[in-house]
Amino acid sequence: MAVQHWADALRKAKKTALISDGKRKAHYLFEDGNEMAEEYDLKTDELVLRKWRHKTTFGGQGQWTWEVGETNPNDITSDVIKENCSNPLFMRKDTKASFQWRIRNISYPVEVYSVSAEPTERCCVIRTSNKKYYKKFSIPDLDRCQLPLESAALSFTHANNTLIISYKKPKEILTLEQELLVELKKLKGTSEGDIDCKTQ
Repeated sequence: MAVQHWADALRKAKKTALISDGKRKAHYLFEDGNEMAEEYDLKTDELVLRKWRHKTTFGGQGQWTWEVGETNPNDITSDVIKENCSNPLFMRKDTKASFQWRIRNISYPVEVYSVSAEPTERCCVIRTSNKKYYKKFSIPDLDRCQLPLESAALSFTHANNTLIISYKKPKEILTLEQELLVELKKLKGTSEGDIDCKTQ
């Protein structure tokens, strides 16, 4: 089963743990050379950030890409061209029970939005009836575990110029996340100022 395959890949990966700024930070180095970094809130154990770095075609290190959390809000890569701060901002911020996406700076009334799951394309689609916003996005966690995309698990709400889309996590994902968190807590996490970058 694909869920077991992903669980095995996580177990086999070389892991480093660190506790800093009220977060449990974990770095995974997979057998194929790809890297994953995660941050969990120490109080709630909620995933705050997940980012990936894949090997380039020539074997070098690629750029980090964000899967969960704010996409590097403080890191401005260019002085010349900067995205307008009033544009819709799409980000993922999960809860314990749901995968969740937030689109900030989107002020249309709730009846304008339609959110649907497209199982054949393995993605979710956000549309507005006024044709002002359209977005397709996948759920990498479901893809990694090869779990089906269920329309019934999808819901959305709108408040404070933010559209919030939730997808209820399948029980297989909840079980895997619990097992992973137990494993992470077993790792000897160093504290800030006592950093040992050796990978276990």
